[in-house]
Amino acid sequence: MSDPVLKKYHKHGFWIKVFSSIAFTIFFVYVTHGDSTSLYFPEGIHLKELILKDPVNNAHLLFTSGTTYDEDFLKDPANSGYFKMESNFMVTRLVVFLSFFTFGRYLLINLCFSMIAYSGLWRLYKFFYEHYPYLNKKLAIAIIYLPTLIFWSSGILKDTICMGMLGWMTYALYYIFEKKQSFFKNTMIALAAASILYVIKIYIIISYLPFFALYLILINLKLLKNKIVKISISITIFLLTVTGVYALADRFKEELGFFSIDKITASVKTQQTNFINISDGAESSFSLGVEYDGSFTSLLKMAPAAIGATFFRPYLWESKKISTLLSSVESMALMLLTLYVFFKAGPVKFISNIFLNPMIFFCLFYSVTFGLFIGATTLNFGTLVRYKIPCLPFYIIALFLILDIVAKNKSVVKTKAQSLSF
Repeated sequence: MSDPVLKKYHKHGFWIKVFSSIAFTIFFVYVTHGDSTSLYFPEGIHLKELILKDPVNNAHLLFTSGTTYDEDFLKDPANSGYFKMESNFMVTRLVVFLSFFTFGRYLLINLCFSMIAYSGLWRLYKFFYEHYPYLNKKLAIAIIYLPTLIFWSSGILKDTICMGMLGWMTYALYYIFEKKQSFFKNTMIALAAASILYVIKIYIIISYLPFFALYLILINLKLLKNKIVKISISITIFLLTVTGVYALADRFKEELGFFSIDKITASVKTQQTNFINISDGAESSFSLGVEYDGSFTSLLKMAPAAIGATFFRPYLWESKKISTLLSSVESMALMLLTLYVFFKAGPVKFISNIFLNPMIFFCLFYSVTFGLFIGATTLNFGTLVRYKIPCLPFYIIALFLILDIVAKNKSVVKTKAQSLSF
């Protein structure tokens, strides 16, 4: 790695991930419990022991489908039914594989998971850095130094794997379609990453790929000099893309499961009803504060509240745990950054820059679309802070890019004014 900037941030990112893995381990062992310590790790270690005890008869368990896994082999009967979701069993498989090289230590397996995520996050950083090298510090803030993103991608969780695969897929597609290099190798990488995301969280692909494909189309529109034509074409393509996303969501209704359009509209109504029945003492549940009647039209009406929940909640006064308190500080900072950029650019410039710049268009609409579905279906802060991490870096980078364009435009105006004064 010859670039001193990349070398510096790669070193920073590596050590941050190492220490965040230690923090993740301490948090899940001594502070709280979750899928990492109650499902993936214990069941993975148990499956490894079964294989070592009788490799001839039990080795096939590692390669069977989660839907056909014999639950008599479970360590904890309370985990019955979880492996019916292939995404859960895939994480457990990886725990089994890594346990052979880490002596079955929880900390070391967390560290391995963290490095999988970091390998993808680093590719994501390089993708943006190769487009905007002069914004290296801001890109590092959005990807390498972002607390929520770093912490929740540092242990045995589905979110960790997803962040790694999202970064690898982005970088591979960039090299295939934009740089047009190493076609075969990058195609294999993109397909492998997309396949893993398809199994673990298909809704990431559904919300991501259409807007990335749109980005690849829009970069060719840069040749057009007429801004009105560019904005008109961008809006048209955007509407077609939204229609395409809806069609894809309908096509993969079964694979999306809880995140299918039908399930979302039904589950939002159920969750809002459940929220009303929850006692005031519930620590992490929250309401969007919008009446929902179960229809898709009503879902669109509640979009602002859902998107706001994803990016700006929990508020400081809603935090009742250490984990959500740290997240609320970050959410408050993100809200202030959003307001600053919006008023700095002005409403007209803010919106026009979105449609004039393909990268901003891609980052913002992917993150907002993703944020809509996560915010609408996740009425629990503890879960929300994890689920939203795939869209956070893209949203923040979109804001930084708008701010950069505004600063450049003002610099040009100032230079022209100075030249005229002479």
